[in-house]
Amino acid sequence: MKRIFLTCAALLISSQALADECASASTQLEMNRCAAAQYQAADKKLNETYQSALKRAQPPQRELLQKVQVAWIALRDADCALIRSGTEGGSVQPMIASQCLTDKTNEREAFLASLLQCEEGDLSCPLPPAG
Repeated sequence: MKRIFLTCAALLISSQALADECASASTQLEMNRCAAAQYQAADKKLNETYQSALKRAQPPQRELLQKVQVAWIALRDADCALIRSGTEGGSVQPMIASQCLTDKTNEREAFLASLLQCEEGDLSCPLPPAG
């Protein structure tokens, strides 16, 4: 419990510092770097949630979850390729790409996190309840 609290506190502090730094970004290069850092933070959180879901899943669901995650990555990448295509060759393209990746990653993390909140008797939830 203490480790979870410390991890959450560290993420909150680093997220706030990143948000403050990004709010003051004034050049496209700074904005691109901030957007990339935001994506990296979102990706790290997604990977942690995904690993938790894998641990909770029973073998048949674990295999399906792995397949679905690979398919989701392909869909995310294709969606973001479309989104960034309008800025091809421009200095804003890295920021647009990172923002898309961040948005899709946050959505996926929220979905996987919801699977970790299954209650006993919820047949629509593929993962067993905690505990």
